[in-house]
Amino acid sequence: MAKKDPTDLTVEEKLKTLFQLQTALSAIDEKKALRGELPLEVEDLEAEIEGLTTRIERIQSEIAEFERAISQKKGEIIEAQNSVERYKQQLDDVRNNREYDTLSKEIEFQSLEIELCNKKISDAQKRIAEKQEELEDAQVMLGEKQGDLEIKKNELDEIMDETRVEEEKLKEKAKDYEAKIEPRLLTAFKRIRKNARNGLGIVYVQRDACGGCFNKIPPQRQLDIKMHKKIIVCEYCGRILIDPELAGVKTEKPANEEKKTRKRSTSTARKTASSKKTTDANDMA
Repeated sequence: MAKKDPTDLTVEEKLKTLFQLQTALSAIDEKKALRGELPLEVEDLEAEIEGLTTRIERIQSEIAEFERAISQKKGEIIEAQNSVERYKQQLDDVRNNREYDTLSKEIEFQSLEIELCNKKISDAQKRIAEKQEELEDAQVMLGEKQGDLEIKKNELDEIMDETRVEEEKLKEKAKDYEAKIEPRLLTAFKRIRKNARNGLGIVYVQRDACGGCFNKIPPQRQLDIKMHKKIIVCEYCGRILIDPELAGVKTEKPANEEKKTRKRSTSTARKTASSKKTTDANDMA
């Protein structure tokens, strides 16, 4: 049997299908609500771990840079020491004061270079020690965050396992219902649902009011909703309105109506009893 074109559906069929879709989507929302804030917490932890990993890599890179600088300065010290030894040996062979002064200045300069290199090495070693502490703190924090993430993921996986099968079935149902609804109406419904705080895009009339925002609906508008001649939306919240009977929802009569019904029944019973007594009296007479 060929599927009915969504545009050929009557307003009544469209409303009924929309309400069935809403029921399926609301059930999916409930399943997702069971997860609570866990998905967001997992995302936040993953972002923190990524940030800490980047930070650790940066610190390690800085430590490696300081170590390279230390190695370079140590090489420069060895070269300067060799120069000093060479210049000292040359002092024994000087022929005049000018050569002696030149060699003495070179020895002094190389000695200062050695001192400067040692100072830079000392500074670099201090920075490495600081970075090592920073690295250890970051690694401890990373371990804690990874532990928290594992716990949160396990909790989330447990909840997902419990609801996955039901959720997949509901999603399939929702797809089937969506296929039966004309695209323009479906787009409008999804837009209304997205903007609604509780995710309800279609609601039934409850106690003469909108089931979404609970504002009163005029009697004539309620009559139009029951007629199923056109799709009507709430003038306050914009949700699509459906008659409870069409939605398959049993509604309770308001308390004041029940009281009126009881009063009428009691009054009728009293009148009947009074009439019976009068008739019996007349018969006895």
